[in-house]
Amino acid sequence: MEANTEATTQEVVAHHLSAFNDADVEEILKDFTEDSELLTPDGMLKGLDIIRSFYGEVFKMVPKGSVLEMKQMIIRGNIAYVAWSCESSFVTIPIGADTFIVENDKIKYQTLGAHIIPK
Repeated sequence: MEANTEATTQEVVAHHLSAFNDADVEEILKDFTEDSELLTPDGMLKGLDIIRSFYGEVFKMVPKGSVLEMKQMIIRGNIAYVAWSCESSFVTIPIGADTFIVENDKIKYQTLGAHIIPK
């Protein structure tokens, strides 16, 4: 396992957030591998196909053009914590939080928690 620097972690997370803002699933997938795991309130998702499906569903609720506000970003070594809020035509998310663990320039683990209010 390659140790990631804070700069590398920052770069990977910045790419992920940029792709998220563009609602670009294929670009988001560049940050993951088949061994990546996305941990959600509904369970663990592993592998590119299921992560692709997950983000496809997310972008139905939060399409390109939604307002995403960064509340906090903390990076320590290969770990990044991001707190955020979001507003779209379909949902209001007053608070969401993700944690990313980056290994070998890819997201190995991502945790996600969000308070989603349908409109």
